[in-house]
Amino acid sequence: MFRLFLRRLRPISGPPGRLHGRSARSLSSSPPEMPADRVRSTFLDFFRQKHGHLLVPSSPVRPRGDPSLLFVNAGMNQFKPIFLGTVDPRSEMSSYRRVVNSQKCVRAGGKHNDLEDVGRDVYHHTFFEMLGSWSFGDYFKEEACCMAWSLLTEHYGIPADRLYVSYFAGDAASGLPADEETRQIWLDIGVPPGRLLPFGLKENFWEMGDSGPCGPCTEIHYDHVGGRDATTLVNADSPDVVEIWNLVFMQYHREMDHSLRLLPQFSVDTGMGLERLVSVLQGKRSNYDTDLFTPLLHAIHQRSRARSYSGRTGAADEGKVDMAYRVVVDHIRTLSVCITDGVHPGMSGAELVLRRILRRAVRFCVEVLQAPQGALASLVPTVAHILGDAYPELHREADRIMDVINENEAHFLSSLQQGSRLIRRNLDRKDYKHGVFPASVAWSLHRDLGFPLDLVDLMLEERGVQVDRQELDRLIAENHKVMSDLQSGVKSQMMLDVLSLAELERLGVPHTDDSLKYQYRLDQDRYVFPACCATVLALYDGQTLVSEVTEGHRCGVILDRTSFYSEQGGQSHDLGYFARGGLQDVLYPVEAVILAGGYTVHQVTAAGSLKTGDKVQLHLDQVHRLSCMMNHTATHILNFALREVLGPSVQQRGSHVSADRLRFDFSVKGSLSVSQLQQVERCVNDIISANQIVHSQALPLETARRINGLRTVDEVYPDPVRVVAVAVAVSDLLEDRTGRQTSVELCCGTHLLQTGTIKHLVIVSERQMVKGISRIVAVTGQEAIRALEAGQVLSQDVDSLSARLTGSAPLSIDSAQRLAKEVGVLSDAVDNTPIPQWQRRELQSRLRALQRSSNTAVRKLETREAAVRAQTLQERNGTKDLLVDSVETDSLSILMKTVNQLSAAAPQSHVMLLAHQRHSGKVLCACQVPKDSPPLLASDWAVAVCHHLGGSAGGSALVAMGTGSSSDITEALRWAEEFAHLKIQR
Repeated sequence: MFRLFLRRLRPISGPPGRLHGRSARSLSSSPPEMPADRVRSTFLDFFRQKHGHLLVPSSPVRPRGDPSLLFVNAGMNQFKPIFLGTVDPRSEMSSYRRVVNSQKCVRAGGKHNDLEDVGRDVYHHTFFEMLGSWSFGDYFKEEACCMAWSLLTEHYGIPADRLYVSYFAGDAASGLPADEETRQIWLDIGVPPGRLLPFGLKENFWEMGDSGPCGPCTEIHYDHVGGRDATTLVNADSPDVVEIWNLVFMQYHREMDHSLRLLPQFSVDTGMGLERLVSVLQGKRSNYDTDLFTPLLHAIHQRSRARSYSGRTGAADEGKVDMAYRVVVDHIRTLSVCITDGVHPGMSGAELVLRRILRRAVRFCVEVLQAPQGALASLVPTVAHILGDAYPELHREADRIMDVINENEAHFLSSLQQGSRLIRRNLDRKDYKHGVFPASVAWSLHRDLGFPLDLVDLMLEERGVQVDRQELDRLIAENHKVMSDLQSGVKSQMMLDVLSLAELERLGVPHTDDSLKYQYRLDQDRYVFPACCATVLALYDGQTLVSEVTEGHRCGVILDRTSFYSEQGGQSHDLGYFARGGLQDVLYPVEAVILAGGYTVHQVTAAGSLKTGDKVQLHLDQVHRLSCMMNHTATHILNFALREVLGPSVQQRGSHVSADRLRFDFSVKGSLSVSQLQQVERCVNDIISANQIVHSQALPLETARRINGLRTVDEVYPDPVRVVAVAVAVSDLLEDRTGRQTSVELCCGTHLLQTGTIKHLVIVSERQMVKGISRIVAVTGQEAIRALEAGQVLSQDVDSLSARLTGSAPLSIDSAQRLAKEVGVLSDAVDNTPIPQWQRRELQSRLRALQRSSNTAVRKLETREAAVRAQTLQERNGTKDLLVDSVETDSLSILMKTVNQLSAAAPQSHVMLLAHQRHSGKVLCACQVPKDSPPLLASDWAVAVCHHLGGSAGGSALVAMGTGSSSDITEALRWAEEFAHLKIQR
């Protein structure tokens, strides 16, 4: 029924009605073995050279401007704008008709997450390549099926009797017919009827999401065994019969109400996993036995002390050695590709997922395969050798990839050793008859050592033990509350009271030496923070000083010295943990650090007993500290830039620095303009790019106040005070030897040693809090880069929408309303996505103009359609004092406009129109009465009619509207007319 397209495909050799050449032979042998590079190039050349497809390079695995994805996970991701109709008409993509590529894909987070399965079987991967071909409004089902069959059977030489084809069986509940057209195409090609299998929505109807383009698909399956009837194994999760190619025919659009309508342009989207296809063409039952993986397996064996890889799974895999091989070879491919494409191991989103992948790979590589440190990174050149011809960026970035992996591995190995000891010690100390491990220990590993909880589970699984999941969920929820309270400024319960402070003084407890917090250095562009051993001088239980606290209790710990930064000067406190001397496996997480009366109080939850006099080793969360340092130095530079752009009248009115962003309040007459925001950002980023040195020095307060250009805040400063200056030494500023204007402030915070570490700053918000005080929120580093990328994507989306709105007048109300809705959706995205604030203002201004333009277009079309309907009604009814009739429309606005036009033509008429939505039974109602008609108010009329129809209405004495529902519109019209007659006759 959908054979709507002409056959525009170049002829395939041989008559179309039968199998030809090699594909016609009934062979039970396997296809000829073919190296992976040739498999990929054969696919690309077939579509490019034989069928006129444009070869489009793979997009990076890091999605650009698509918050719904952590990673690119399918070949169609980069073509979404074409399918959604949002492509910029001026872009190259808008000209795409036939396209082919091999797309790098990662499935390790979100909806498609194969991470937990990798290694346990022989076919799951986190990174894979998707071979894809597309037609955007060019050819359709027949051509796509012919191409697929020709490539598989003629060019790859796969025996036809090994192949089975599935197609869409239809779905009565959705009103979707069976895809008989596709079935007939396969029969014409020569596929036997017994190998054509119908399946339902789950298997053979593809949808982009809850709404959007969708359509039936047909899948080609391969039987590894051959020489038999394997129809019952198709789509049965059998490792012997696997799907190799999916051809999706996008012909519908799924609406928000789940209804379907035909797309104006039909498209084809096909996808075939390279790894699975290579295993078929190389006669392997496991993807890991193909030449995409065997060089890596061999390289690992050379670097480790483990036996060679033998492909075992489950109980047969003694010591999980083969599982470890699979984990490492899969993960090193993912790490290499992701790092090359700009995703680095980190603390949130895709970066956090990659951190988990790296740590999982390190653990299996070192602990199970017994490979030395650095072995994982040494596999990168092998990855580049295997994939580099297709993706040459892997060759260019190999050294950088190895550096990133080695740096993260070194940091994790120290944590891994400590965590493993902690797990072993707990397992040895207690009898786990019921196989339940204490959640507090597991949570400590996760929170304090950065262990992914799935890694904890995996290590325990080897001993037949599980974490107390219910208790773990409680601890996670409790931690979220504590962190939320701390961020929202809820007073810590461990703040020393006046009596306890007096007691500390009476006992002669010295003030905490916290000078180590400043004693860090740069070593080859890496920050090195000092080790710190300390003695517990006092413990505070929230009410009084105590000599000991027991396991599980929260307390305040006062040490003789600390390397932790306490909350002050607008900078968030440090995070980390203690380890007690002699018991390095017992971790005491530091949840807050408070300064009180010269004492640094560390808020700690005791993992074991803790007494005064105990020796502890302090472990700083270096990632958190460095992020705070970046944002604090950026705040100083921002303060300076604001003064440079807006003048010396700018005064700081408050600030807060955390690991994820900075906030800065300042005095200014009004909100900053787009130009001023751009100038401020440019000034800040120039200083960052110059990689200027950040100087600091402690000076007597009176001496410091003599520095020219010093920025201060209205607060009490210590004496001596710390001075922080950018680019110019404090001693030079003090002696006024340069006369150079730069950032110089009194500040007790921790700062970078060079500005280049910040990488970039983006102001993502600026608004007036109260008259004369404005607040800036800004992000730095990778968050800033992401904000820039998101802004670029949204800007392109607005350009595209603007071109479509201004290019030509909408042909219908539906199309005009869809465009108006798109403006609203895009406006929400611009309002709520972190992007440069100057760009947000520009885009908001453009979108407001587009909203006005689209609303005007909708109104004009509605008015025109209402005029046509009013004319028809006038011809049918003539001029009446009472006109009650029905109109076919699903728009209440058009209905009301039609009523308005009828009333304008006959000012003394009482007019009510109903519109019946037959598919839902809903009834729209609109009415208008003459100005001098007190017996019948429009609001009373509409309310009565809609109430009769089980709905509601509202309006004024002259005009009103509402909705109800009815299966009999004739009865509804009669009731409405009788009600009006009774009122008017009174």
